Amino acid sequence: MSGRRFAGVLAPITTPFDPATGDVAPVQLRDNVACLLAAGLDGVVVAGSTGEAAMLDPDEQRRMVGWVREVLPDGRWLVAGTGAESTRQAIALTRAAAAEGADAVLVRPPAYFANATSPATLAEYFRAVADASPVPVLVYNIPKYTHLPLAAGLLQQLVAHPNIRGVKDSSGDVKNLAAYRDAVPGWSVLAGSGSLLYAALELGCDGGILAVACFAARRCADILAAFRAGDRARAGALQETLVALDKQIVAKHGPAGVKAAMDAVAGGGLYGGPVRAPLAPLSEADRAQVAQLVCG
Repeated sequence: MSGRRFAGVLAPITTPFDPATGDVAPVQLRDNVACLLAAGLDGVVVAGSTGEAAMLDPDEQRRMVGWVREVLPDGRWLVAGTGAESTRQAIALTRAAAAEGADAVLVRPPAYFANATSPATLAEYFRAVADASPVPVLVYNIPKYTHLPLAAGLLQQLVAHPNIRGVKDSSGDVKNLAAYRDAVPGWSVLAGSGSLLYAALELGCDGGILAVACFAARRCADILAAFRAGDRARAGALQETLVALDKQIVAKHGPAGVKAAMDAVAGGGLYGGPVRAPLAPLSEADRAQVAQLVCG
């Protein structure tokens, strides 16, 4: 991070799998990254929720960071998802990602024992990972999958830690996003929902890590550029066109929908491909609907 404030629009990139072997496909991974950055994004996140992180083994996550680092231009962000069920595992994933060239790590809370987790144990988890991390830490709120929403008060408990620099909020709740922005004015706050990018910017947030950017990168980048240029009307109009893509593809279908959308982008140079079992591919009817949304 080299002292820069974390900001911009990033894609939490999908993990491309070889349809024959099921292995991670590094050529397609690098090609996708190059294509998304050429569309104007500020960076990528490897092994996030959209990247099917829960389906990846630690060595796959580590190697993916290295493969992306090889093709990432200077000045673009490389973030790695390194949250885990144990503090020990999260630290190991974090150190491995940093060694492969990650600029920062995005750390979700442990989820399996969510009903036995307290604010105090959560704070200790994030502090321990940040203590051990060679790179800055971003806290990741993703209650859709963890069933463990992170309160703004928790962020206030962590704000004094010098190595925790920001938070991604994927709650999809603009009130929660506003509470985060108020709670940690010195941190970077990133929206995790493409439907809320414009609203997040209006609240003073720093950008977004948006699954919809995996197949609508230019539109996402243009919203941020228009907003920064003071053209709120253009930013708002572009945001309206993004909502249907986010709600009907990302929110409805998850990684399988995002991959189908990438495959549907006409002349886009993107590879979606299959999801990893037990995730199911989209039905032909759903694929056709996704293609119509993307190309229509």
